[in-house]
Amino acid sequence: MSQEQETYPVSIRGELTEPPSNALWLVKWLLAIPHFIILAFLWIAFCVVWVIALFAILFTGKYPRDLFDFNVGVLRWSWRVGFYTYQANGTDKYPPFTLKSVDDYPADLEVVYPEKLSQGLVLIKWWLLAIPHLIVVGIFMGGSAWTGEGAGLVAILVIIAAVALLFTGKYHQDIFKLVMGMNRWTYRVAAYVALMTDEYPPFRLGD
Repeated sequence: MSQEQETYPVSIRGELTEPPSNALWLVKWLLAIPHFIILAFLWIAFCVVWVIALFAILFTGKYPRDLFDFNVGVLRWSWRVGFYTYQANGTDKYPPFTLKSVDDYPADLEVVYPEKLSQGLVLIKWWLLAIPHLIVVGIFMGGSAWTGEGAGLVAILVIIAAVALLFTGKYHQDIFKLVMGMNRWTYRVAAYVALMTDEYPPFRLGD
């Protein structure tokens, strides 16, 4: 099955690979270590790009396209690793090492490039306006959102589903839908805070 957002300028795709392995999830944290190491450096670069983009938008109203594509790529890479590990445990297919979209991978993320962004809004949207959403995302993702770590509601639900998977060989569909909704909400907020859109994220799990 697939859950995909289509109306908001940020969309995530996650296709549950069935049948998933009963026990591979027990060692995915180990298998994903190379990705976690690379993502640590990519997120440092993401923050640097964010600062550059803030000033570019403030003075020109535009997010430099190359910088935009890079930061979208970091979010995309993070989502693929999260989907593989404990943000969804939706596939056993190992994530590719690339910032670009990979058509045959069951998880992807896209952000529509904005031709014009508000020069004034850029000063407050990433902290003041986003506060209600950041509280919600903190509940969803725990202490370290978007990196696949932490003990938020998403990780708890995924572990519950994984334990059931261990004994039954089936991933509970309702849990998958709920987890996808929470991830969808999280990445909408991530893109908004990252200055990639002026459209305020909706307060909903669905499309």
